Amino acid sequence: MVVVRKTSVHVPLTQDVGRLLFEASRRAEAMGLIEPDASGAVGLADLGTVRALATHVRQAGIASATAAALNNVEPPTAEELASLLRTIVAALEASPVPKFEWAGLGRVLDAEQLASLLAVSLSSLNRYQSGERETPDAIAARLHFLALVIGDLAGSYNDIGIRRWFGRKRSALDGRAPAQLLTGEWDPDDPGPARVRKLARELVTMSAT
Repeated sequence: MVVVRKTSVHVPLTQDVGRLLFEASRRAEAMGLIEPDASGAVGLADLGTVRALATHVRQAGIASATAAALNNVEPPTAEELASLLRTIVAALEASPVPKFEWAGLGRVLDAEQLASLLAVSLSSLNRYQSGERETPDAIAARLHFLALVIGDLAGSYNDIGIRRWFGRKRSALDGRAPAQLLTGEWDPDDPGPARVRKLARELVTMSAT
């Protein structure tokens, strides 16, 4: 995989497009679709950057029509580009891809923490990660949820901070840690996990202002 840079010496994007590109890139990184950008820089980018991101996302079977639209001869306007990036963000949100996400989450969480958050044994985790065993839909949904949460947190925390975030008690969770609401056979749509995601999303909102 190729790193999708968030900087360029070319065209400065509008604030809205830059924010959406940042969000889409963070999600794609956490989902294992692109390699992390070691520079961590955000600000300037060109259409080629957005096209490269869309190409990698399309290779996972996500937002193929959007990638095609970005590669039209006529470059999109800033408004059109923002709309296309919103489509990519929404498509990433709705598309579990365990084939890639096992590797993406493995870059941040160690095996024991990941197994605990997913409510699976270490032996099952190893089988899923290696591809020896197909990931069940319920586990794939949890895996994708964690990838989205990590994508949200990545704008504010480094990998160590993300790992610690799951274990720290939060007043917004009634004094409980996020990990305490992600136990047993939890579903991403359950009230507890929904509160965890909301808490992580609030960090994105604060970093965008």
